[in-house]
Amino acid sequence: MRIGHGYDVHRFCDDRKLFLGGIEIPHTKGLLGHSDADVLLHAICDALLGAAALGDIGKHFPDSDNSFKNIDSKILLKRTAQLIGEKGYKVGNIDATVIAQKPKLAPYIEQMRNCIADICQIPVDLVNVKATTEEKLGFTGREEGISSHAVCILLSK
Repeated sequence: MRIGHGYDVHRFCDDRKLFLGGIEIPHTKGLLGHSDADVLLHAICDALLGAAALGDIGKHFPDSDNSFKNIDSKILLKRTAQLIGEKGYKVGNIDATVIAQKPKLAPYIEQMRNCIADICQIPVDLVNVKATTEEKLGFTGREEGISSHAVCILLSK
């Protein structure tokens, strides 16, 4: 068994859609990033890569590579799942937290869980997604951006 942790953060910007957990979330702003800036999927990628000792998302999908410009992060997570599979591991579970003052994410949690499970080809009961605010403290509390943490367990195949 191997344990990994991932973290990601992106600032809000105008004129972009907001993607979290592989789904579009209605909001007045999106997140700024080289890809679609899905902080939840990026944190999960980093947790999986870390558990497998494969580096991080920047190593495999660098923002200096234009082939990843505006890429759907579901593609990045799918490729990450393939990488850990090639190294002889399978996902034991994923537990993630999104930190955002707004928008409220509770109505979208189940969709996110299902999307992540589908991409990783695991049962949905191995994926947990939570959302919290920071009580208007810090950059997320001031609605400057969104962050996410993820942990996972990998098992040998």
